[in-house]
Amino acid sequence: MTLPPRSFLRPAFGLILSSLAFVAPVSAAEAPALGTPAVTLRPPPAVTGANALVLEEVARASRGGGYSVAGGASQRLATAFASGGALQPGYSTPSFCSGATYVVFARVAGRLAGGSEADRQRLASALAVTGQVDGVGVWGRWNANGPGTAALFHESRIGYNFSAWDQARPGDFAKLFWNDQIGVKERGHSVIFLGLENGPDGKEHVRFWSSNKPGGYGEKSVPLSAVKRVIFSRLHPSPRLESLARLRAADPYLASLNRVATTATDVSDRIGCTIH
Repeated sequence: MTLPPRSFLRPAFGLILSSLAFVAPVSAAEAPALGTPAVTLRPPPAVTGANALVLEEVARASRGGGYSVAGGASQRLATAFASGGALQPGYSTPSFCSGATYVVFARVAGRLAGGSEADRQRLASALAVTGQVDGVGVWGRWNANGPGTAALFHESRIGYNFSAWDQARPGDFAKLFWNDQIGVKERGHSVIFLGLENGPDGKEHVRFWSSNKPGGYGEKSVPLSAVKRVIFSRLHPSPRLESLARLRAADPYLASLNRVATTATDVSDRIGCTIH
C-alpha cells in the first residue's frame, strides 16, 4: 500500500479539547482485539463540510455499550431508527460496526437534508432500518460485504470513493479489510477515519471510530500493517440526498457477497475508483 507522508501522521491531527469526547451486522468478522481507550479530540480547522459534521456527530455519540453481531443487535438498531426517527436515530446497544457508522451517516444526512417536509419524509423512509437484507435499500447496501458503503456512494452520487491513504481526511467513512478476501470470506470493519499516528511500538497506526470489540462505541488504533486494503467514502459538501429515495430496490451484486467472493477489479468497476 502507499503510505502517507510523515507530515500527515496523527500528531498534526490531534488537537485535544475536552468539550468534544469521541467514543465508541456486517456478517464478516471484524477488528482484531487491538487498540487504545477512547480519547478526547476535536477536528482540525482544515476539516470542513460534511466531514466536520461527521466528526461532530462522533463527538456526540454514545460510549461503550458492548459489541454484538447477534440478531438482537440488529433489531435494537431498527428500534432506534423507528423511535428516534430515521434522520435523528439514537445509538442502540449492544452495537456492531456497520450499524454504528450508519447511525452517524443518517444523523448527518438529517442535518444536510433540504427541500420540503415531504422530501425529508421520503429521505427518512429511505434511510429507515426495517430488517433489509444485504443489498436491499440504503441500509442493505451499507451493511453488505465488500464495497457496500462505497457502492452506495457511487450509485447515488452523494459522494465519492478513493483508496489512497494520503488523500484521507478525518470524518471520511472507510471500510478496512483485515485479509485479502472480498465477499463471503472477507474480514472487514466499517469505520470513521480519524487519522494516522505513531503508535507506541514506533509503527504507523490508523485511528478510527466505530463499534469495536469488545466494548462497543469508541475509538481504536491499530497498526497500519494490519490493514490489507481500504476503501474511503467521502460525502460531497452538499450531497443530493434525494437520490437515496430513488435507488433501485436492490443491488444484486452486493446481495451476492454474503455467498460468493469477488475481485478487486470487479469492485473497482462498481465504485468509481481503483483498489488493489
